[in-house]
Amino acid sequence: MRGVIGRPVWRLRGRLKRAALLSLAILLPAGLSVAGPDAPASARFDPGFGFDFWVDSEMGPIKSRVFRAADGNTGRVVYALDGMRARNDLSGWEIDTDVARELTKWNINVVMPVGGRSSFYADWNAPSNFFGLGSSGSAGGATGSAADSGSGLASGSGAGPGLSTTYKWETFLTRDLRWALRDQLGFNPNGNGVFGLSMGGSAALSLAAYHPDQFRYAGSYSGYLNVSAPGMREALRVAMLDAGGFNIDAMAPPWGPQWLRMDPFVFAPLLRDNNTRLWISAGSGLPGAADAPDMNTVNAMGLEGLALANTRAFQARMAALGAHNVTYDFPAVGVHNWHYWTDEVYRMIPDMSANIG
Repeated sequence: MRGVIGRPVWRLRGRLKRAALLSLAILLPAGLSVAGPDAPASARFDPGFGFDFWVDSEMGPIKSRVFRAADGNTGRVVYALDGMRARNDLSGWEIDTDVARELTKWNINVVMPVGGRSSFYADWNAPSNFFGLGSSGSAGGATGSAADSGSGLASGSGAGPGLSTTYKWETFLTRDLRWALRDQLGFNPNGNGVFGLSMGGSAALSLAAYHPDQFRYAGSYSGYLNVSAPGMREALRVAMLDAGGFNIDAMAPPWGPQWLRMDPFVFAPLLRDNNTRLWISAGSGLPGAADAPDMNTVNAMGLEGLALANTRAFQARMAALGAHNVTYDFPAVGVHNWHYWTDEVYRMIPDMSANIG
């Protein structure tokens, strides 16, 4: 079997795999993983806007931040999912963006789950360990910059959610948090929206595919939507090691049903059949005027290029399925950082507002 340019397909796949591994090997040691760099809480964070909402789970008590709709309704709800370097004190959406304020102005209640570094918001098979030994990662129960600032292989202890306990994020979001929001705040448990960046983008599509009664709308920004593509599992393995010292094999065995269940390219027919309203975007990988000429920008360019390739593959898959429930947005300029994801939320809000609740 030969490819379209005359080279054997297996050779093309091998080159794709090597390219993915090389790009991640170059990018990740520089300190930028598949969710953007860690940063201290910025001036955007206002402790008086929103409130902590704690819910018990199989992982222990988990905090979310909740922001009430301006008109006080409880029927319109959206969940905002973080990226691979999700911290345990605040969501990146609250640290680095003002999207919660804009969403609440549109009379939408916002729920930001906190934590879940490298989790893909999935139910894992086991705690992350290596040959029965806890990792040296730092993604556990501690909070603040010391616990959230660097490579998981460089510092910290192996304690905390996902390390000393097993991640059960899908169960938490679709059972524990869902019904606690209904019972304690009166939030509508059905017809919600969910969106996320990078890791959170693929997770948003997964939640909508398997829980269509809860999530009618899903948005993915710079998501990894073809994780079974050649080289992607190995690339994500490197990223998860860097972002907290997590072992991808504890999440799902390679190429088995559980892994394929997490791949938007594979479960795309469910999104079509559910008629889930989707907003899918990825940048070109080209920097804009606001991007500094430094290594962070170079890294963000490479990561966005990988996300774009994944997202374009998902677009082709949905087109082949005859799906007509998707809005795609591929800006001519955009790299893997919060500035562009914030802009994308603003573009998405009118469509989401018309399709939830």
